[in-house]
Amino acid sequence: MTTDNQTKTSYSILFAIAIAHLLNDLLQAVIPAIYPQLEQKFNLSMAQIGIITLCFQLSSSIFQPLVGNYTDKKPKPYSQVFGMFFTAIGIAMLAYAPSYNWVLVAVTLVGIGSSIFHPESSRVAFLASGGKRSLAQAIFQLGGNTGTALAPLLIAWIVIPNGKKHILWFVLFAVLAKIILVYVGQWRSKELKKAANGVKKPVVLPDLSQRKITLSVIILLTLIFSKYFYTAGITSYFQFYTMKKFGLTEVQAQVYLFYFLGAAALGTLVGGVFGDRIGRKFVIWFSILGAAPFALLLPYVDQHWTAILIMLIGFIISSAFPSILVFAQELLPKKIGMVSGLFYGFAFGMGGLASAILGYIADHTSIEYVYKLCSFLPLMGLIAYFLPNLKKK
Repeated sequence: MTTDNQTKTSYSILFAIAIAHLLNDLLQAVIPAIYPQLEQKFNLSMAQIGIITLCFQLSSSIFQPLVGNYTDKKPKPYSQVFGMFFTAIGIAMLAYAPSYNWVLVAVTLVGIGSSIFHPESSRVAFLASGGKRSLAQAIFQLGGNTGTALAPLLIAWIVIPNGKKHILWFVLFAVLAKIILVYVGQWRSKELKKAANGVKKPVVLPDLSQRKITLSVIILLTLIFSKYFYTAGITSYFQFYTMKKFGLTEVQAQVYLFYFLGAAALGTLVGGVFGDRIGRKFVIWFSILGAAPFALLLPYVDQHWTAILIMLIGFIISSAFPSILVFAQELLPKKIGMVSGLFYGFAFGMGGLASAILGYIADHTSIEYVYKLCSFLPLMGLIAYFLPNLKKK
């Protein structure tokens, strides 16, 4: 019988699923990247912008654990291709949305596509890892973060000078993603046939009580809450913050958002590498808590230091996610799809809830007050101390 550690890492599949993740998250990130244009076209308040994020994030979060749990029991190797159809339709609808309500429908469709994509894709990364699980999730997540980082630049290049209807060009990315996902689906289908013929990998269980496993999952979800509540404040409103505080143009504000997202992409990869080498618990502890001093300083610095601090925050706070997800998968190794869906879904859900709440607060106070309030969230990383040191049986 082949053990997980003896299985070779399938880098071709890892990079294929990472590129598909890049394209999927690029299409998702089109939504917040066009917030300034939507605000001007439909005369939106910050709360209404928060509702857009809430609709997208809720549709992408509620279904993820359900999709993951279903594919745990009944594997669907081509489910991501099906999900990409929803994303493509949503992006096309967003380009021609005639009203605010149609924008909400469009982003909900994009969210449904995301909810189908992430659980199975994360499972593929886990299965193709060859034991290098944090690295595999980091490569997968790097694709997503890179796509998220590229979206503001592409919007600044394609959409802002030419108008909202040019969002339609982004449907081409969905077509490319479908082609890649067919290739990934073929690999997954072959793996399922091998398993059906008796070539199965043993499931390695954690040497923990059920109570300890449940408590650990709750701690990990709390860390996800602190991370994504904070990052939602950046991705949804940082453009407005820099435009108001420093008088930046819309294009300049997109570049500042790119600083954060680009640093987050790099931090994800570095966090994955160190998660396998020095331990996932240490990386989780460092990542969420390590961003705290820079987050606390951010609301009080000038334009130059804002650029520096936002890159440091993005790099440090993003390094935790691969380790958090793999930690959870190793706690519940028989429910990889459900766990992946739960954590991605919870992350998106918290991001959506944060956007709605922070938008309401910004309307009733100021955008600067929002960042002062959020700066304390990374301190919740202290609870990582209570995570167990995983031993296997």
